[in-house]
Amino acid sequence: MKAYQAKQLPKHRGKAAWRDILPPRQSAAPLTQDITADFAVIGAGFAGLSATRRLTQLNPGAKIVVLEAGEIAEGASGRNSGFMIDLPHDLSSDDYAGQTQSSDLKMISLNRMAINFAKEAVEEYNINPAYFDLAGKVNGAASSSGVLHNLDYATHLERLGEPSQILDAQEMAELTGSRYYLSGLYTPGTAMLQPAGYIQGLADGLKRCSRIFENTPVISFSKVGKDWKLTTPKGTVTTPRIVIANNGHLESFGFMRGRLMHIFLYASMTPELGGEDIKSLGGLSRWGITPSDPMGTTVRRIDTALGGNRIITRTCASFLPEMKASKAGLSRALSVQQEKFNARFPTLAGMKMQYSWAGHLCLSKNNVSVMREIEQNIFSACCQNGLGTARGTMTGIGAAELASGHASEITQAFGSEARPQKLPPRPISTIGANAYLRWKEWRAGRE
Repeated sequence: MKAYQAKQLPKHRGKAAWRDILPPRQSAAPLTQDITADFAVIGAGFAGLSATRRLTQLNPGAKIVVLEAGEIAEGASGRNSGFMIDLPHDLSSDDYAGQTQSSDLKMISLNRMAINFAKEAVEEYNINPAYFDLAGKVNGAASSSGVLHNLDYATHLERLGEPSQILDAQEMAELTGSRYYLSGLYTPGTAMLQPAGYIQGLADGLKRCSRIFENTPVISFSKVGKDWKLTTPKGTVTTPRIVIANNGHLESFGFMRGRLMHIFLYASMTPELGGEDIKSLGGLSRWGITPSDPMGTTVRRIDTALGGNRIITRTCASFLPEMKASKAGLSRALSVQQEKFNARFPTLAGMKMQYSWAGHLCLSKNNVSVMREIEQNIFSACCQNGLGTARGTMTGIGAAELASGHASEITQAFGSEARPQKLPPRPISTIGANAYLRWKEWRAGRE
């Protein structure tokens, strides 16, 4: 009998701030009985809920069950920066450009499918439109090398036929209230999310046509005749088809062992800004800055519609193959973020952050996802390569289509990818990866 046992379950460090700043929400009850389903989805983040929505579209009337280990938006979907980016965004490059022009054009097309899918879900389920704002984003440059990165990227986008706009230092100050940036590169196609709000709204909308169970981790699943039986702490689900949408925790079940890179990024969020703080800061009330160097500092400002007038700072990364962030790692990152925050917003310097947290990403050495049938009637929507909002949505759609016997541009694109490359053995991979990340952070400098 084929059986897969979870080696470990998700563990989080720090509160999921995006979720915590929203009004309280009643969680769905955990599974407490033995049930059957036509499809079972493991994970209720961007990938899992996108897969669920696509399954409902392709299989009207099907019994679909979603099993979430924690609470909705407690995991990565409440811990990212909320950028759903349409353009090439290769985190391993110097300026986000991809490998080739043709691969970049294909990725843009797929990213925009994901954004349109999310936009349609917002409209269909009456999700607060402030949680999905097609406002675009800015690559902020704080050094001469950053300015060059932006100019190189602008040239690359021009070759792709994509619009962009260079902002000078004064325009950056008018946008952000900060004199820190020398220039910026605005691109219009990014959707700025309140990620927890979007995911909660998506889950609430999907309750009409699926059953979602929170605080229901899948401990194991095994083959029983022609079906699979998923075991949770208080109940089971018997189903012919499974979609696994738990990103890096795919490896917890034994799949792709030694091939997935588990990276943690860290972020912090201010308390609600008071009237005097807002007046001294200036700038617009809602914007998003990604760094011109991928290893630099991401900054967002949000307003009351998204959970309060606050500033989010994200920087620092750790390679943690055990999939657990440490208290010391979070403390180090918070210290660095405080310095970055103080430098950008001197009128607010010293403001103590209300929230700090770690978020789990999954990457592969050769920048491929795991969107495929990985075992008979088990379909994966995992390994988002640090782009979980867009690529998670895409892989969720694709896995649902595979499970439904439906071919599309998404299934063809991801189906043609190689497997993730094998990583060097530990501790070589751990030492090497963390040394490389620290060097990249140092090289990013003011960015």
